[in-house]
Amino acid sequence: MTVYSTVDVSPLFAPLAVRGRILRCRVVLPPMVQLRPITSAAGIDWYRARAAGGAGLVIVEATAVNRFGTELHADNLRPLVDAIHEGGALAAIQLFPVTFDFPRTEAPPAPADLSIDDIAGIVDEYQRAAAICVAAGFDGVEPHGAHGYLLNQFFSPGQNERTDLYGGPQVNRERFALQIVQVLRPLRDKGLLLLYRHTPIGNGYGIEDSRIFLEHLVQAGVDILDISPASDKQPGDRAAPFTGIGVPVIAVNHMDEVDRAVEVLHEGRADLIAVGRGLIADPEWPRKVREGRFEEIIHCERCNEGCFGHLKKGIPVVCTEWRDL
Repeated sequence: MTVYSTVDVSPLFAPLAVRGRILRCRVVLPPMVQLRPITSAAGIDWYRARAAGGAGLVIVEATAVNRFGTELHADNLRPLVDAIHEGGALAAIQLFPVTFDFPRTEAPPAPADLSIDDIAGIVDEYQRAAAICVAAGFDGVEPHGAHGYLLNQFFSPGQNERTDLYGGPQVNRERFALQIVQVLRPLRDKGLLLLYRHTPIGNGYGIEDSRIFLEHLVQAGVDILDISPASDKQPGDRAAPFTGIGVPVIAVNHMDEVDRAVEVLHEGRADLIAVGRGLIADPEWPRKVREGRFEEIIHCERCNEGCFGHLKKGIPVVCTEWRDL
């Protein structure tokens, strides 16, 4: 186990202002499906614990936009937001364009499967979902455009086979995501932060293509760029090309290793670091790091059994390192 007693962790706990919102530190809980309904007592407690443990920003897991206005309303989401705020963190939620279930029972739609009306309908659903999130008190929303899911497929020339205004040259492959951001932009006047999650290298595109795309997203109104995965040869090296665009950048990938997280911030490769499985294992990771209680941290051992293993089975995520299992 790495000894962190000589690591200067102060960069992790510097506040960050984003359009009038203050993140108390640079630690982000990234969106991770945990299979406890987010409006249930168990789901609310899950997020309450990770906010109270010291994260600066909590991003609630991928939630399909078609659930808003039917299953999800401001009234039943507000207790979740309140729990995160009471813990001292800002609250955002990741918005997914189509139904998002674990385990999957059917293949999700691909770009070629959607009509122009389908696309327009999803854009409208994003607008409705985000308006409900504002009413519930969320500080931000994050369209999920990464990891080979639908929005990422639209951007990817290797996956987008369309020949209309949503396919072909990059300007067309950007269109769906930009339309979503553009309909959300008016909500920024109500204080809502707009995030966007993107995978920097994918099927048929690379860093330079991504930089052009993310510049356009920022021009359209995005306030925070969430880069995943953000590391290759060095911690955060795939996030670094986007730090000059003018908005804060989140880097993720084994950031529960404190020296990696500090290196990312110290070298200016990102402005925020997202701790995923580390915050599943130990919700108090930020507080323990800040107080130098490294020997008390419950470490993720990368076994992928209680997290990914449970996702595949469709049962609530746990950590095999928890003592009470």
